Amino acid sequence: MAWLPDEFTHPTCVPVLDGYHLKPIRESHTEIDYPAVMGSRERLWEFYGEAWGWPPATMTVEEDRADLARHEREIEAHESFNYALLNLDESALFGCVYIDPPERAGADAEISWWVVDEKVGTPLEDALDVLVPRWIARVWPFEKPRYIGRDLSWAEWLALPGA
Repeated sequence: MAWLPDEFTHPTCVPVLDGYHLKPIRESHTEIDYPAVMGSRERLWEFYGEAWGWPPATMTVEEDRADLARHEREIEAHESFNYALLNLDESALFGCVYIDPPERAGADAEISWWVVDEKVGTPLEDALDVLVPRWIARVWPFEKPRYIGRDLSWAEWLALPGA
């Protein structure tokens, strides 16, 4: 069974809160993605480091650009999805939402998200926390999505058997 139905069309713009929206990440977002990621690197490493080895302390702008280009290709191929959390004029990136096929047994999608350090504990983070599960339930064709870092910790996820 394919991960997504052939007829599924992924959303291209999702309102989050006044002045903010989600859009599929693109290589052209590198100039706003890199400072967002590296400015929140220590906290992001706590979430994603053991599982993904990301973001490395030595990541360069060019390595980030290559990573975003890969994400853009994966989105186009419907292999996985990375949505950037952007302000209205898309001059700044405030986080990301990842929607991936399952690597571990027991789910049909694995979803996680983050906001930059300066937005932790703010209405923007609260809005994203409410939006993502509702959006996934309403728009995406999953029956058993898993919210890593929410439903279970990353350590618990790593302990699960492979899909």
